Amino acid sequence: MKISLLGYMGSGKTTIGRQLAASLQLNFLDLDELIEQNQGKSIHRIFTESGQIKFRKLEKLILDEVLATEDDFVLALGGGTPAYFDNMDFINQNSTSVYLRADTGSLLERLKEEKDKRPLLSHLDPDELPEFLAKHLFERRNFYERADFVVDIKNKTISEITAQIILHLHPQK
Repeated sequence: MKISLLGYMGSGKTTIGRQLAASLQLNFLDLDELIEQNQGKSIHRIFTESGQIKFRKLEKLILDEVLATEDDFVLALGGGTPAYFDNMDFINQNSTSVYLRADTGSLLERLKEEKDKRPLLSHLDPDELPEFLAKHLFERRNFYERADFVVDIKNKTISEITAQIILHLHPQK
């Protein structure tokens, strides 16, 4: 079974993905980490040196390679991955997709402390962050909502979210 976790940056895809993979006894993969390994540099550096378009092409290439394998895994996608090329169609055709839905307020709390580490946020003044997040989330929501399953993560623990995903994947008979 291939499971792809998607959602906006800061929604917990990597953290939840690690626990979900452990619970299901599957390998855990993080698309951003795979891109960094492939390129030998950080996502931030790829964005800075090559720009977002080059990054998105690279992301598409690695995504296609990973989802084309026969392996079973839990994959944490980048926040923008579903919104480019035909990625969302490819994700749904080759895995079970789960959207970790978070509201703007929750994302703001999570991202304000680490905005300098996020290429899309690092150039923003702190007072620009709420509007940017709301607009960006609105733009991507249509892609995210096409996931096979949506989990609202607000006020839930990592264990509760993981249990909800597992229950959806393996419903009680």
